[in-house]
Amino acid sequence: MSRLDPLPIKKMSDVQRNLHDLIAKQRSGGEVRGPFGVMLRVPDVCERVAEMVNHMLSDSRVPLPLKELAIIVIARQYTAQYEWFVHARRARECGLSDAIISAIEYRRRPQFEDEKELIVYNIAMELVEQRQISDALYTNAIKHFDEAALVELVALIGFYIMIAVFLVAFDVDVPDTNAMLLNS
Repeated sequence: MSRLDPLPIKKMSDVQRNLHDLIAKQRSGGEVRGPFGVMLRVPDVCERVAEMVNHMLSDSRVPLPLKELAIIVIARQYTAQYEWFVHARRARECGLSDAIISAIEYRRRPQFEDEKELIVYNIAMELVEQRQISDALYTNAIKHFDEAALVELVALIGFYIMIAVFLVAFDVDVPDTNAMLLNS
């Protein structure tokens, strides 16, 4: 059960309502839920986070399947149920294999055929577990990604770590009561 329920529309200030309506247009089915349902309590933070999500998931130097891979690694490591619920589905939709998604879900190291997927997985895992990227992994990453793409990838990982921390701190519910949740 979420620690903070979404604000009822009738209790929102004009600023909150305008932000709510903007986010609803951009998100799943016109609903404001997940982190945004809670963050609307602090509109200036909510607005900036929403802008960053839009930026991070837009077309950029890092292909969307690799971004989704990094996000589900973070979601799994933090057992961020809402983040996993949303992004495991998106990872599958953008072509990440069921075997990789399942391995991450059950905390097993996936078998990768794609070198870039392996690098993204290793970077996300090292940043969570070691709080750094080893020299060997950094050198390998620079061989496969240019510097700008690597900076963007690390920013994405850091951002989604922040989102995961937010989601677990407020125990944000997944919108589907029948969803299979991650085991701790």
